[in-house]
Amino acid sequence: MTKLQLIADAAEVHALPRDAAAAPPSDVDLLDAYSATVVSAVERVGPSVAHLEVWGRAGARTRGARGGRPDAPAGSGSGFVFTPDGFMLTNSHVVEGATRIRATFADGTTAAAEMVGSDPDTDLAVLRVSAPSLVAAQLGDSTRLRPGQVVIAIGNPLGFASTVTSGVVSALGRTMRAQSGRIIDAVIQTDAALNPGNSGGPLVDSRGDVVGINTAIISGAQGICFAVPVSTAQLVIPQLIGEGRVRRGWIGVSGQSIRLSRRRMQLSHLAAPGAVLVTEVAPSSPAEAAELKPRDIIVGFGESVVGGIDDLQRLLTRDSIDRAARLTVLRDGGQLTRWIIPVDDSRRR
Repeated sequence: MTKLQLIADAAEVHALPRDAAAAPPSDVDLLDAYSATVVSAVERVGPSVAHLEVWGRAGARTRGARGGRPDAPAGSGSGFVFTPDGFMLTNSHVVEGATRIRATFADGTTAAAEMVGSDPDTDLAVLRVSAPSLVAAQLGDSTRLRPGQVVIAIGNPLGFASTVTSGVVSALGRTMRAQSGRIIDAVIQTDAALNPGNSGGPLVDSRGDVVGINTAIISGAQGICFAVPVSTAQLVIPQLIGEGRVRRGWIGVSGQSIRLSRRRMQLSHLAAPGAVLVTEVAPSSPAEAAELKPRDIIVGFGESVVGGIDDLQRLLTRDSIDRAARLTVLRDGGQLTRWIIPVDDSRRR
């Protein structure tokens, strides 16, 4: 073989196209993959999502309010079917005070929705609809989410039906105060755009599994939106379906979170820098029976440290009802123990 033939053969080899599998993906390929993921998730969950129209007494959107014009338009929101027999999830604030609820799905199917149960403390409510060919969304595992993970929100913001927005999980483990005043834990923060009307709609992962229930935005902020995690929903759903509400313990104190001085912490051997200052004791309450007084400082409940009012609320769960617990209190510079038996919080109403 001559030298000229070797050069020609080498040139021919270099002229051959690279293996397509070895070529790096282009921006178009990456965008198409992202789009395909979002489209697939929406196609899976979209049929489960409904636009909720709510009627109630005018001015009665606050729980327990009376009077006003009956059956007045009271707002709208979103919800989604999560069982084949028509159970739906939405936000408690969407259906608060409702006398009539109508659900409209993406295919135009319309059905009346019946209130099953509501829990303002987690801003969740369960409804039930009866309609043909319902498609149930799959509840996922919100505990496996990671910051930066792609999420998709589906809902009906500002009356625009079946609107899709996408973004990422911005942060996990946020806390948010419900309208009832209690803290909702483990809230998901996302930058998937939400607007009024998105409330109660699903937040889904790239597989189309529901990981959160969209619930709130910060007015004036951009890209800061929140969803109640499915892990919280899975705790309250059985109680809402079975009893129509979530039972929690009540001891009958009003209080506020305070900071303790370093000297007080050292003298009383306390682990937390905060506590609960009792401001009022309800008559005929477990706190009155336990001889608690205004100005007492609660620093412990059972085996747990109480560093603030939110800690105390978290400890007063269904399991605490009718079970004696040791309450650790600071009074007049000393530390004392009182036994208290929380009751069902419905007794306070």
